[in-house]
Amino acid sequence: MGKPTGFIEFKREKQPYRPVEERVRDWQQVMLPWPVEVLRRQGARCMDCGIPFCHQGCPLGNIIPDWNDLVYRDRWRDAIERLHATNNFPEFTGTACPAPCEGSCVLGINNDPVTIKAIELAIIDHAFEAGWIRPEPPAARSGKKVAVVGSGPAGLAAAQQLNRAGHWVTVFERADRIGGLLRYGIPEFKLEKRVLDRRLDVMAKEEIQFRINANVGVNVAVEELRREFDAILLAGGATAPRDLTVPGRELRGIHFAMEYLTLQNRRCQGEIIPDEAFITANGKRVAIIGGGDTGADCLGTAHRHGALSVHQFELLPCPPEVRASDNPWPLWPVIFRTSSAHAEGGIREYAVSTTRFSGENGQIKKLHAHRVEMITENGRMAFRPIPGTEFELEVDLVLLAMGFLGPERNGLLSKLGVKLTDRGNVWRDENWMASVPGVFTAGDMQRGQSLIVWAIAEGRSAARGIDRYLMGHSDLPASIR
Repeated sequence: MGKPTGFIEFKREKQPYRPVEERVRDWQQVMLPWPVEVLRRQGARCMDCGIPFCHQGCPLGNIIPDWNDLVYRDRWRDAIERLHATNNFPEFTGTACPAPCEGSCVLGINNDPVTIKAIELAIIDHAFEAGWIRPEPPAARSGKKVAVVGSGPAGLAAAQQLNRAGHWVTVFERADRIGGLLRYGIPEFKLEKRVLDRRLDVMAKEEIQFRINANVGVNVAVEELRREFDAILLAGGATAPRDLTVPGRELRGIHFAMEYLTLQNRRCQGEIIPDEAFITANGKRVAIIGGGDTGADCLGTAHRHGALSVHQFELLPCPPEVRASDNPWPLWPVIFRTSSAHAEGGIREYAVSTTRFSGENGQIKKLHAHRVEMITENGRMAFRPIPGTEFELEVDLVLLAMGFLGPERNGLLSKLGVKLTDRGNVWRDENWMASVPGVFTAGDMQRGQSLIVWAIAEGRSAARGIDRYLMGHSDLPASIR
């Protein structure tokens, strides 16, 4: 702890962002870099709290007070070594993670928490700029081969850890580029793909092999992996979207959020997509159903397309401005938040349930909905329509951003014959092994839709399980047991 009175002397400062009128005209990162001196002061706010609950809030167990103090002391190289000890990809979590660590910060009991996420991102950016991030291939090889299916954060984290343990690792990705949701789910204005490519270049130089357009169970035989690899990690994510089965769902102009976001990310990558195949919000009245991060990503994308208007509907009631009595520290604070996309415009409405769509000549024209109240029936949460609150909204484009139901069952999972949980995710034991010997799982595929920080943590832990399975023991760290 570099400055014992730092949390008294310095207030939490707001993240600097580019002006709205500027950033909605391009696809570049919305955040601006923090001045170094500002960040050092923010690091000084990390107090000698005795028990750092930020460790508990972070699934990776990041040693946050250490690198906050090191930044305050201007010891950036020590800071990145401490950060990389628990997190393979701080450049991803520093942009796309909602920072549960800050929700558990002890200072947050009666003050604004430490700006942990911003300091984390600054450390890794500084390290890349200084040339400290270099390939680290293993000194010796075990001769064992591991196939990682899925190149999202869980798969990439596991691949890097297994490679460092000396195993030969091949990552299989069914898309035409590596990265999973990092590549095609998160918009460019939140995570520029040059940041992803920068890290992938390091991993390739560490001798990790990447195979694209490799859909295991479809154009790559499951038997091939079982025959050629000593272990398999299933890290394909939870990619089955939640649908809205109401009358009129078949109308043109209604799309899943990932259809919309993926096409734009492909254009940002330089692909030429014909206008007739592209989903655009330009000049359209847009409705987004779902109030989470994916809905906000659709909102920011619609702004950049030049939407005429955007409404975002959420089934749940509007959260409070401050913690409710049943949501105490150090739990994640369920409070009203405004993302960068929300700050750019659009109308957010809560406690709304869509009942049907109507249109003309097969094209969506109206969304029909009513207000609801949340009640408890037989111990379970339910939503009851409020009489007299029915309304309709003229729309040209509807985006369904209501989350995901779990992994896709057909293809890989069915052909492997792995056991599923009651929720439809891949079952695993305490060593991260699925019901089929030699097959392991991590990330959203076994957890269900979750945060990027959980995916990285599970990838690291599964890598330890695989290493132990192959070698009888493992020196790799585990984030989760």
